[in-house]
Amino acid sequence: MSQLQHELTEFTTQAYQDNKTFPVSKKNLLGHWSLLFFYPADFSFVCPTELEDLASKYEDFKKIGCEIYSVSCDTEFVHKAWHEANEKIAKVQYPMLADPTATLAKDLQTYNEAEGKAERGDFILTPEGKVVAYEVISSNVGRNADELLRRVQASQFVYEHGDQVCPAKWEPGEDTIEPSLDLVGQL
Repeated sequence: MSQLQHELTEFTTQAYQDNKTFPVSKKNLLGHWSLLFFYPADFSFVCPTELEDLASKYEDFKKIGCEIYSVSCDTEFVHKAWHEANEKIAKVQYPMLADPTATLAKDLQTYNEAEGKAERGDFILTPEGKVVAYEVISSNVGRNADELLRRVQASQFVYEHGDQVCPAKWEPGEDTIEPSLDLVGQL
């Protein structure tokens, strides 16, 4: 079943950020763009490379009004320990959400029941908390923060310009397409 336009259900969980833990709920994700970035587990192999890559782009996401939330089924205490033990994760400044009951992973259908872990999934949410783009991929393939940033930017553009669409590899400032009957068969 498609997650497009799915609105997050109510949730409250704990987050780790800036050497503090604090509650995060659905209302904290409203009013701005959000990227929920699910990964299988702390203290793993591909995950630290992805979280470090996102950390390197965190300022770019913030400049476009998008908050990153990494999410795993670990607790906030495991996030803290990983942050202190791993130089890649020490670079992470965005909130790391704890989802030990898999509430978020199940809501967005990225929970692997057999393994008790979230699959690698990323979900772009509008300021209203609705999914406008997502992907779920194999746990042994890492993702690219540059492409995620581009997809957020494209999602924001079409959100604000509903009469236009973004072609493949579109970057901000490039031409978009205004669909019309005259373009059928021309592209």
